[in-house]
Amino acid sequence: MNKIFAIAKKNALVRFSSPGQLTFFIVLPLVFTFVLSGGPASATAQDTRPKVAVVNESSSSAAAELMDALRGSSAINASANAREQAQTAFENNDVATILTIPQNFGEREWALNIKSQTNSLDAMAAERAISNVASQTSRAQTAAYFAAQEAERIRPFTNAADRQAFVTRAAANAKEALAQATSRLSVTQAVAAGATYDEAAQASAGQLITWVLIPLLSVSAVFAYERAKGTQKRAFATPTSKAHILIGTIGGEFVIALVQMTLMVAFGVFALNLPWGRQPLALAAMLIAFGVCGAALGTMLGAFIKTEGQAQGLSIMLGMVMALLGGCWYPLEMFPESVQKAVQITPTFWAMRGLSDILVRGVGLAGALLPAGVLMAFAVVFLSIGVWRFRVE
Repeated sequence: MNKIFAIAKKNALVRFSSPGQLTFFIVLPLVFTFVLSGGPASATAQDTRPKVAVVNESSSSAAAELMDALRGSSAINASANAREQAQTAFENNDVATILTIPQNFGEREWALNIKSQTNSLDAMAAERAISNVASQTSRAQTAAYFAAQEAERIRPFTNAADRQAFVTRAAANAKEALAQATSRLSVTQAVAAGATYDEAAQASAGQLITWVLIPLLSVSAVFAYERAKGTQKRAFATPTSKAHILIGTIGGEFVIALVQMTLMVAFGVFALNLPWGRQPLALAAMLIAFGVCGAALGTMLGAFIKTEGQAQGLSIMLGMVMALLGGCWYPLEMFPESVQKAVQITPTFWAMRGLSDILVRGVGLAGALLPAGVLMAFAVVFLSIGVWRFRVE
């Protein structure tokens, strides 16, 4: 065990002997992740509803009820404003529409004053939403006033107070009847499975895979360097077995990769507000499987590559190409269906699928077993070929 630790420590010291390696190890991955994510995700999604400034000049209960309904609307972002404040916001294009509730609103008068920006889609949407909300909230009051008119035709009210009391009772009865009315509209919304997309999640998972895979593939450069310098021969001249050298080299790179992945996950949690930690077991399984697979692929490349320069160039090129094909840079939905099926032979596809399922869809350990299992299967194949072709020169 001491020999394995010594080999892993030696490789780590060699790798980070240059300050530039630290930049490639953590600075560039975090910068790319932050830029491609669009910045930190807010705690709540940005409100894109058209803004409506409401000037309420009425003290009636009908106006208060309308105001509450406007604030609760999912179609517009309504806020109460003084007339001067609303006009200033309108002139600065901060609001799409000014809605004025007149002083006599709800007292035989239901007209609303709407002032909208010209040639504005937001204003058009706001007007339609206001009309819908006003129609919904005024139905009971309208029915009550029509009932009062009919009652007054049959038998006049003794005074205004009696009439208002009748209207109040009629409005309450109308609201109750409307609430119990059977809905004649059924809405069904189709949701495309697996089509959920989050820019920050895409960037965090994709850049993690990209920037961790390339150094893992560079395990091949470690083997090529040691063969070129003759350090492998000197190691075998000591009581050090082939297993010690392989486990020390591969294991050391795997541990470094885990540290790098942990830092990038922490960055996603604290800087981008991403829910990386909601399924810790699933996340651990995916990170371990991906790390093992990447190290095994690097070992296989090291068995065929002869020089360190070849290893470095091929590691970067292969890592970039596999990241692109695996959906790490762009959602796979943007690719033709034939390409989406073909890229399933790449480890990056399964790594991206597993991490995205955890991050975006909240998949637990059971859901992560398939992509993690496929990655481990890749690792067995790559490692078997690499160990079989391992040679000392």
